[in-house]
Amino acid sequence: MQPDLQTVYSSGSQDVAAQQNTVLRNTYLLLAVSLIPTVIGAAVGTNFVNFSFMRSSPIMSMIVMLAVFYGWIFMIEKNRNSVLGVGLLLGFTAFMGLMLAPLLQSILSLRNGGQLVMMAAGGTAAVFFVLSGIASSTKRDFSFLNKFMMVGFVVIMLAVVAQIFLQSPLMQLVLCGAFIIFSSALILWQINAIVRGGETNYVSATLSLYISLYNIFTSLLQILGLTSGDRD
Repeated sequence: MQPDLQTVYSSGSQDVAAQQNTVLRNTYLLLAVSLIPTVIGAAVGTNFVNFSFMRSSPIMSMIVMLAVFYGWIFMIEKNRNSVLGVGLLLGFTAFMGLMLAPLLQSILSLRNGGQLVMMAAGGTAAVFFVLSGIASSTKRDFSFLNKFMMVGFVVIMLAVVAQIFLQSPLMQLVLCGAFIIFSSALILWQINAIVRGGETNYVSATLSLYISLYNIFTSLLQILGLTSGDRD
């Protein structure tokens, strides 16, 4: 007796849908867990670490930070199918929390610094929930954003290098806006890819979403600090 093709197709579709839901659920769970090391790293860096050496040598500090940043990402991706990949990801988020400390120290030195941090965190959460809702519910395929993100990444990196030497407040604002737009597009693309089955590894997906959220938060915080900072 030959199997019913419709039954086989339906069963296969259900298996794919279940896998996609599992990847999405694990991604959201790991993303939530990854915020804990970030908060711990930020708290330790803000209260116990003196980052004056970074301000005295900004170019060298940036080069070292970028080398560690991309080297760590490479190691996470290389081990994304093992428990080691999860451990490396959590260590990475702790490191990123530590690197967030200089910005937090600068913002918290303002009289309304605490309020600005809460506003940036709330804005980041709002952006993520709205974009994730759109990406997971729409029937539209956001894979077309791939080319936009490749070009955008190159342009933004060149602008970051230029800003290291120029130190222009106006260019910094433009860069922050560009990071927010780029990261928002990445969130749409990444979650949509999971829902459509284009992304099957939750470690890679979490890494992508975490970096996007980190960029949105730090960019919002810089914009608020530059435009709404209440200085003594």
